[in-house]
Amino acid sequence: MFWTRLASGVVLVAVAVITIIAGGNIWFGLVALLSLIGLRELYKTMTIEKSIPAGIGYGMTLLYFGMLHQQVTGAAGMGTVLMLLAVCTVYVLTFPKYKAGQTAFAVFGFVYVPVLMSFLYQVRQLSDGLFIIPLVFLSAWGNDTCAYCVGMLIGKHKMTPKLSPKKSVEGLIGGLVGAALLGMAYGALCGRHLPSMENAVLACGIICGVGAAIAVIGDLTASAIKRDTGIKDYGKLIPGHGGVLDRFDSILFTAPIVYYLAVYFGAAHPGI
Repeated sequence: MFWTRLASGVVLVAVAVITIIAGGNIWFGLVALLSLIGLRELYKTMTIEKSIPAGIGYGMTLLYFGMLHQQVTGAAGMGTVLMLLAVCTVYVLTFPKYKAGQTAFAVFGFVYVPVLMSFLYQVRQLSDGLFIIPLVFLSAWGNDTCAYCVGMLIGKHKMTPKLSPKKSVEGLIGGLVGAALLGMAYGALCGRHLPSMENAVLACGIICGVGAAIAVIGDLTASAIKRDTGIKDYGKLIPGHGGVLDRFDSILFTAPIVYYLAVYFGAAHPGI
């Protein structure tokens, strides 16, 4: 199990590095594909993955990414409104075939997976995006690693005992501090590649610190959904890691934060 997890992890990182460096349509296509897979995994938890509302979610995901590719202003808001209108239309025309909860979950899923996941592409499209996007992974996975190490060493106070019994307050603090320090170190090493940021060390430290805090919420949200629906993993796509949502749960929340903070600190989107 360990070696399977390690091998698939190495392959996952390699694919991510190659496609991120390539950028453009290659990275765009991978993010869109992951969004579709992740959305189906989420819909499957509520057994609506083959329903009409789910079909609308898949179709709207393709439309939304098409709008992003063409740099349509307000694509996320427009896509969400269209998704809501389309699903509600099906809900009333087929009543009582689908429950209100299923209808609401279909819309929630569209925002939770494709819209949030799309920020991985949008971060890469920023000026200096090639060197900004590692901050997403430093925030999420750096926080996770530091929290685990600190929690194992000195963790005593449970953070959310009913939701995630192994997480501790000490681990939480260690993860946030560790991610911020990793961000500052990254800024010191790669600051020359981030001309859009006046003080790269400070900016990267803040981005990773805030991103790490949001990553915790993302991780716990995914855990809460799994506990509510009684599943262990979202899927089996990545051997030893589970599905797309099992690996990208914290990334979903971190990517938008990194995007907006990077823009605040000076990065610009080519469409702006």
